[in-house]
Amino acid sequence: MKRFRVRPSGPLRGAVSVPGDKSIGHRALLFAGLAEGRSRLRNLSGGLDNRATRAALEAMGVRFAEREDVLEVEGVGLDGLRMPRASLDCGNSGTTMRLLAGVVSAQRFGVRLVGDESLSSRPMRRIVEPLRARGAHIAGVRGKKADEHYAPLSIAPLVEGERLTGLRYESPVASAQVKSCLLLSGLWADGVTSVYEPMLSRDHTERMMMALGVPLSTAGTISVLDPDGWERRWDGFEQTVPGDLSSAAFFLVAAALVRGSEVEVSSVGTNPTRTGILDALRQARARVEIVPRGEVNQEPLARLIATHGPVAPQRLGGEMVTRMIDEVPIACALAARAPGRTDIRDAEELRAKESDRLSAMAELLRAFGVDVVELKDGLTIHGGLALRAARANARGDHRIAMTAVVLGLVAEGETIVDDVACVDTSFPGFAASLRSLGADIVEEEVEA
Repeated sequence: MKRFRVRPSGPLRGAVSVPGDKSIGHRALLFAGLAEGRSRLRNLSGGLDNRATRAALEAMGVRFAEREDVLEVEGVGLDGLRMPRASLDCGNSGTTMRLLAGVVSAQRFGVRLVGDESLSSRPMRRIVEPLRARGAHIAGVRGKKADEHYAPLSIAPLVEGERLTGLRYESPVASAQVKSCLLLSGLWADGVTSVYEPMLSRDHTERMMMALGVPLSTAGTISVLDPDGWERRWDGFEQTVPGDLSSAAFFLVAAALVRGSEVEVSSVGTNPTRTGILDALRQARARVEIVPRGEVNQEPLARLIATHGPVAPQRLGGEMVTRMIDEVPIACALAARAPGRTDIRDAEELRAKESDRLSAMAELLRAFGVDVVELKDGLTIHGGLALRAARANARGDHRIAMTAVVLGLVAEGETIVDDVACVDTSFPGFAASLRSLGADIVEEEVEA
C-alpha cells in the first residue's frame, strides 16, 4: 500500500506543469479511434483512467504507437470497430465506462463493460434507460439500490435490420458523461439526438464534435445532433491536450493557503464550463491571476498564478458547483482556512463519484479539527481555526487524497494519508511536483 507523509511547509514557490486534462483525453482518444486515418495526440495525462480508454479501444482493433511525446492513433472509422476477445476493463474510470457504453451500444457485436469495486458501486441507470429508449440492448446488475443498474454492464449486439433511433432526452442531472454517452451513440442513430440538461455541464464532447465537422449544434443547455445528409466520417487530426484545471486547483489552493507562496501553472485549460473553481477562488478573495494564452481545438488556455493571502468564507451552489463538481473537495480545504461559515449546496452528485465525496470530506475535515455539518446536498464548514495533523484515509479516491495533502501542508505536525495509489488515476507524479515547489511530502510503500 502507498501512503504520503506530509509536514507543514515553508513557502511554495516556482512553476509547475500538470497532466493533460483527462476529460479531454478520453474524448480525444475516442474520436481519434473512430476517425479515418492517423491522428497525433500530445500531452495525454498518462493516468490510469485515460489508459483504460486506450486499452478498450485497442481491444476493439484501434492501433496505437508512441513516438517520443506523441501518441499516434490509427483510426478505424465509425464502422471499423471489432468485437473484443474479453470484457472491457474500465478500471476506476466512470467516464470510460459511460462513454464506451454509448459507442458499443450501436455495434453489431456484444460487449461486457467491467470495472473495479468503486466503479461497480456507481449508478448506471442514468445511461442504461436512455440508451434502451433508443433501441440499445443494455443491462446492468442489481446492487444496493433496488431500482438502480450497476456495472458490469452487458451490451448485446444490434441484429440485422436494427439501428438506434433518434432520441429526445431531458436529463434529470447535469452530467457530461450522460450527455456524451448519448451524443456518441447518436453518431450511429437513424434520427436526431437532442439532449436537454437542467444546467450546462462540461462541453468537451460538443467542442470536439464541432471541430471535427460533426453536425452538432448547441443552444444553452441543449445539444442537438442531426445526421441527416452527413457523410458519417471525419479525418484523423492533431491535438495537444490542455493541462488539467482540476489538477491545477490543488496547487492554486495550496499557494493561497501556505504563507509566502507564489505558484505558476502554465498551459491550463480554462473552458468556461470548468472554471467554477476559479470563480470560487476569486469569490473567496484569493489572489489568482489568469493570463489567457489562446486556444487549442476550441479549448481556451491560460497561465494561472496564485499567491498567498487571506481568504474569506463564501456560499457555493447552483451552476457554479456544476462547473466545479470535481474541485469541491479542494474548495473544502480553502473553506477550512477561511474564518467564518462556508456553505456548499447543490452538490448531491458528489455522492456518486469514486467515493461518497460529501461523506468523505466531512470525515476528513473533522480529522483535521474542522467543525463541519454534512447535509444531503452539501456541507456547512466553520473555518479559520488552526488545523491539527491527521491520519487520513483516501477511500481510494484521488481527489480526497490530494485534498488531504494540501490540508497537511498547513496543519500542525505530521499528517499521514493512507491508500494513495489512486492518485495515479489522474496525476502520476503529484508528490514530486509538490516537492519541486518546496513542499515537505514523502511517498512511501508500506505493508497493507
